[in-house]
Amino acid sequence: MRGELTAKGRATRRRIVEGAAAVLRERGVASTTLDDIMARTATSKSQLFHYFPAGKDELLVEVARFEADQVLEDQQPQLGRLDSWEAWREWRDVVIERYETQGDQCPLGSLFLQIGRSTPGTRAIVVELLRQWQESLAAGIRSLQGAGALPADLDVETRAAALLTAIQGGVSILLSTGRSTHLRAALDQGIADLRRAGAAAR
Repeated sequence: MRGELTAKGRATRRRIVEGAAAVLRERGVASTTLDDIMARTATSKSQLFHYFPAGKDELLVEVARFEADQVLEDQQPQLGRLDSWEAWREWRDVVIERYETQGDQCPLGSLFLQIGRSTPGTRAIVVELLRQWQESLAAGIRSLQGAGALPADLDVETRAAALLTAIQGGVSILLSTGRSTHLRAALDQGIADLRRAGAAAR
């Protein structure tokens, strides 16, 4: 696709991406065809290739970007202001509520289990998502350090990486079982470990 899109064109392109994301969550990459996406989005073949000249691979990259944005947006504004223990509790509640509500239709599951493995471009988007997510958690930990709630010598990156890994594991189990018990445990334990580190430093 070349040139700037009109407002109508941008809306149409977004509608195709959102519709494709919904189909891919339901059927997976291997079982989804462009015909499926055209049917879901009421789009003609010429229209689809106007917005995505490279076809399915290009569309997959855009869907991956859309899903990655959703993963982070679903946690806002709480993820962006983890500057107190109360703020961490609120973020924890938002994460659990989102994934319980979304179930196997969650964008993270689609990214990790389907789209993110399909092309180098989509894999790069997953890598960038994890980098941004971990950095947001690390920024929250640094905010607590700045407030004196955590020791200055705490290994911020390791703590953020461990918490993110625990969340991914909890979400994976939720997607497999439909139960959020492990996600709740991962978040509660990760935050409790941080609080213990703060208490030990006093």
